[in-house]
Amino acid sequence: MATRPQVMVDVNCDMGESYGAFCIGSDAEILPWISSANVACGFHGGDALVMNRTVQMAKARGVAVGAHPSFPDLQGFGRRRMDVPPAELQAILVYQIGALRAFTEIHGIALQHVKPHGALSNMASENPDVAKVVAEAVRLVNPNLILLAPFGSRLAQAGKEAGLKVALEVFADRRYEADGSLRSRQHGNALLTQPEEVVQHVLGMVLENRITAVDGLHIPVKAHSVCIHGDSPGAVEFARRVHQALEAHSVQIQPLAQVIAILRQDDGDAGRRG
Repeated sequence: MATRPQVMVDVNCDMGESYGAFCIGSDAEILPWISSANVACGFHGGDALVMNRTVQMAKARGVAVGAHPSFPDLQGFGRRRMDVPPAELQAILVYQIGALRAFTEIHGIALQHVKPHGALSNMASENPDVAKVVAEAVRLVNPNLILLAPFGSRLAQAGKEAGLKVALEVFADRRYEADGSLRSRQHGNALLTQPEEVVQHVLGMVLENRITAVDGLHIPVKAHSVCIHGDSPGAVEFARRVHQALEAHSVQIQPLAQVIAILRQDDGDAGRRG
């Protein structure tokens, strides 16, 4: 019987989204089960103390850190679409990425990646002009940063065109439409709420390279990283169950930088063999 080739994937979580007296998510409980953390940069959640504490906790757990910038929308948690001029949007992104990079530097770790949040991510995934601004902002801060973007998105394409390393992301706790887009949160069934449902969804994406859309259609997918939303009520249980299920299927869970490095090495080896 043929053996399945070794599979490697990153598991990421949005965190550091508490603000002042308002506590969002269970970051300390989720960190043992993930390999990369997307840390809010103060515009949809997070503040200076939370950013600093989250980077410290991630470092202590050996979890890689990325910036999770958004539109300036604390009241709407970054999930409201905004019409921001390109120059202003670029400055907003550079500001947030730079702020988090300062915290990673004082704690002696590298900033690994950038992942846009909420409405900004949705708009960049659909609109090539917004996607270009996001990719260029990342490149300006550091062209070696990894851009984490939804698979099949305009953002992923813009990142490649900007010469960035691009990692493709899928979502453990979200349903997909037949066109590969995320089902809008305005629908009551946009979120997966049962741990076993989440596990089977992830295993299909990582092991079978497919997503089962809301209409039952199977969509082909490439997944470098699986996201678990830290503000979901079941986030801790989802993270634990996904981690255990992937390990049970001999999937290596590694930070995004290592996943991308191995893939680039494999591509190079394949090119030389060809």
